[in-house]
Formats: sequence, C-alpha cells, structure tokens
Amino acid sequence: MSAVRVFVGTRKGAFVLTSDENREKWDVQGPQFGGLEIFHIKSSPADPDRVYLSQCSDWFGQQIQRSDDGGKTWETVGNEFAYEGDVGTHQWYDGTPHPWEFKRVWHLEPSLSDPDTVYAGVEDAALFRSTDGGKTWSEISGLRHHGTGSQWQPGAGGLCLHTIILDPKDDKRIFIAISAAGAFRTDDGGESWKPINQGLRSEFIPDPTAEVGHCVHRIAMHPAHPNVLFMQKHWDIMRSDDAGDSWREVSGNLPSDFGFPIAVHTHEPETIYVVPIKSDSEHYPPEGKLRVYRSRTGGNDWEALTDGLPQADCYVNVLRDAMAVDSCDPCGVYFGTTGGQVYASADAGDHWTPIVRDLPAVLSVEVQLVS
Repeated sequence: MSAVRVFVGTRKGAFVLTSDENREKWDVQGPQFGGLEIFHIKSSPADPDRVYLSQCSDWFGQQIQRSDDGGKTWETVGNEFAYEGDVGTHQWYDGTPHPWEFKRVWHLEPSLSDPDTVYAGVEDAALFRSTDGGKTWSEISGLRHHGTGSQWQPGAGGLCLHTIILDPKDDKRIFIAISAAGAFRTDDGGESWKPINQGLRSEFIPDPTAEVGHCVHRIAMHPAHPNVLFMQKHWDIMRSDDAGDSWREVSGNLPSDFGFPIAVHTHEPETIYVVPIKSDSEHYPPEGKLRVYRSRTGGNDWEALTDGLPQADCYVNVLRDAMAVDSCDPCGVYFGTTGGQVYASADAGDHWTPIVRDLPAVLSVEVQLVS
C-alpha cells in the first residue's frame, strides 16, 4: 500500500496532507512555520523523505528549510544567496536601469537523481544550485549574464524565476521561465543559455514578438516527451514540439486563455490541465464558476471539469505553483486556491472534492507517492 503526500505552501504556514492510494480520506498536519509565507515545498525524487521548503517574511527574510523525515521535522540550512560577477542592472517598469537585488526564493527543484542537489529560482531573476543539501548555494550565473539580461523587467509579481524543469533524458538540459523575461534553455548544464520565445506574442511590450520580455506564467513537460512543452502565458496557452525552439497557440475553445498554472497528466502526455481566470486585472474565474479545463489532444480542444467545484459566486484564483498531479493510476490532480481550499480529483479531473478548506491563501501545491 502506498501513501500520497500533498505539500501545501500558504501565506501563513505549511501544511502536509496525507492519504492512502485510494485518496478518499485525508489527514491534515500543520501549520508548520505558522505566520510565514511558504512559497514552495518539494520533495526529492531520489529520496522521498528529503524535502526542501522556501519561507519568507518581512521580519526574518528568506530562509531555506530541509526535512529528512518527509516534512515532520525541519532544519534551517544555508540562506546565503549572492549574485556572482559584475552585478549590473536590469530594467525597471519604466525602462530605467535597476540594480539586481536578491529578495526571495520562488521555486525549489530537487535533482532527479541526487537528494543533496537542488536548484532555486529567485527574485530578482537568477538560478542557484546547492550540491550539499542546501547548506551552500552558488549562482549559475550564465543565465543572468546572458546578453539580454539588462532588458529583463519585472512582471506584476516581481522579476521572478518561477519555473525550473530538469530534462530526465539529458542531465545537461534545463528549462526555466522568468516573469517578465520569457523562457530559456541550457543544453550544457548552465554554462550558456538560449531564449526560447519564438512564436510568443505579447501585445503589451514595445515589440510584441521580441526575443525577450514575455510574461511566461508557467511551463509544464511530460518526462517521457521532454521535447514537448506546454506554456501558460500572460494571455495564450502555447505548445512547443521542439524543446522550445518554436511555439504555437493552442488556446482553442477556452473561455479565457489567461491564467497561471498548467499541468500534464502523469500517464497521458497529451492530456493537459489549466485553470482560466477572467483577465489580467480580474483574477477570478469567468462568470464566478470555478472550472478546470482539460485537453486530451495536447491543446485546442478543451472540456470544462466542474463536478464538485463551485459553479456560482466563486471569486478565487489559482496561482502558478498551486497545481500538481500524482503518479497513481488513475492519475490524481490537485490544486489550491487563494481562498484557502485544496481540491483533489482521484480520477484525472472527472470529479473533485475539497480535501481541506479555510487555509490561508495557497501559494504552492506539490504531491508525492510514498511506498
């Protein structure tokens, strides 16, 4: 019998939800680090008991926590994140130069094979790596020193590196996304980086088809098909079949193609999930109806999944890191809302149930299967 753990980061603490593989009854533990913003929690694929957590507060600053017992207890590890080389500047909202400043860790991505290696995406946009379990961190500075770095400027949530995808078939290949700079790829372990934004169009920047400057909200990939990427952008659902070298829109019949999360079914590489919201200024579901949309064809054709979700007077949002899928069969799908609900479906989205309510606003959701 396997257990399913769902790690939930919120505005005021971390929660661990546990169930068996039937996913019918859930035990809720928390809050841990009550009162602190928990931007992201993620376990190591190489060791399910190794978990990394990013917490931040105005009083105590940024801290990385590590657990070696599946999130029951935590240890504060290294919190020194120093930009390497000439700091230089990036663009501010009005186009003026602004010095690079470290503010917080948005996303943690443990290595697929080594529990002591973990990557961190930070604000201002940079990528860091630790190879000693989070005790020390070094910047992968080739990204920030890419020739376009001085042109990057913050999105509404800040200049954040929020997505890190490690290619399971090529340990030298990493994909990242930055709001609002775009998507980038390295094929040599981080020494050099390539903007992968061809085909993206953003009406709110001076050159709508520029090499950089696009507000990418989230990228997803199925590990069996690492050349196929799906993207939720600031308007538009996009797809790439060549590892990001080119993109095409697959928004199709969605009621709105604005949103934040995007996820891929564990066993069906062409099945993807998004949660549309009304617009970039109205961050709530169209018509006040909370609907997850699923495409079984890799985009364009979408169906609304509503069973168990509120279909009237619902005005919550689902943030970019707040959706996850498990590896059970059938596949489980999970998402958290800014209203403090965490919804789960044990049948790939056909039916939903709130497995916990009334948490603080949910910032991130991750899931793992434990033997």
